[in-house]
Amino acid sequence: MNLSLILCPLDFSAVSTPLVAYAAALAAGTGAELHLLHVLEPQPSLTVPATGPDAANRQLAFYRTQAEQAGARVSTGLLQGEAAVEIVAEAQTRHADLIVIGTHGQTGLTRFLVGSTAEAVVRKAACATLLVKARPANEYRQSA
Repeated sequence: MNLSLILCPLDFSAVSTPLVAYAAALAAGTGAELHLLHVLEPQPSLTVPATGPDAANRQLAFYRTQAEQAGARVSTGLLQGEAAVEIVAEAQTRHADLIVIGTHGQTGLTRFLVGSTAEAVVRKAACATLLVKARPANEYRQSA
């Protein structure tokens, strides 16, 4: 499979660091551009306040540096809306060859109540989608 663009959506949870390490290693190994994306979603008033654009851009810059240090060519994007819808649309707009997305591994009631962005992306994306289960970052590093 020839990869030119890998889209890696981030939610800035604990899954993000190992996910970026994995996606960066994949991009560096294939010569593909890695596009890191965060979607600012509207938050119900009963939850923690949403991350604002300034904080999101700082987080994206942090992950961009992490990916560049792993040898990847990196771009970033920040969108607003429903995460799954925006991720699928961005993949189509940018002609992504692959979406690398993290999964929290939620099941049962938690998944029913919260929903699964990763599952929706897998079902709706036109390109290949790789689900990466949360693991320690050192498990994703390429051996020297």
